[in-house]
Amino acid sequence: MTQLPPVEEARASKNLPLAIYILYLASFLAGLTGLVGVVLAYVNRGTGPAWLETHFTYQIRTFWIGLVYTIIGFITTLVIVGWLVLLATSVWLILRCAKGMSWLDRNEPVPDPYTWGV
Repeated sequence: MTQLPPVEEARASKNLPLAIYILYLASFLAGLTGLVGVVLAYVNRGTGPAWLETHFTYQIRTFWIGLVYTIIGFITTLVIVGWLVLLATSVWLILRCAKGMSWLDRNEPVPDPYTWGV
C-alpha cells in the first residue's frame, strides 16, 4: 500500500467526517441518514488523528442530543410547545453541522466536543 502525501492524506481523512455532517443535514429529507451517520461515527472513532476524533465525538453527541430533543418535541406537540422544540432542535442541528464543517475545513479540532451548545 502506498502512502499518500501529507496534504492528500489530510484531505482523504476529512472526507468521512464531512460525509457524516452531510448525512445529518440530509436527515431533514430522509430521516435514516442520521442513523447511518452516527453508525459511521461510532465505527470510525479511534481510527484517525486526535483532531478528527473530536469531530467524531461531536457528531455522536449531536445525534444523541438531537434525538432526545426530537422525541421531547414530538411528545409535546400535543400542547403546542413541541413545535417550538422541534424548530429549535432543527436550527441547533444545522448550526452544529455548519460549525463542525467549518472547523473541519480549517483542519481544526472541535474546541469542546462535549458541549450541548452550538
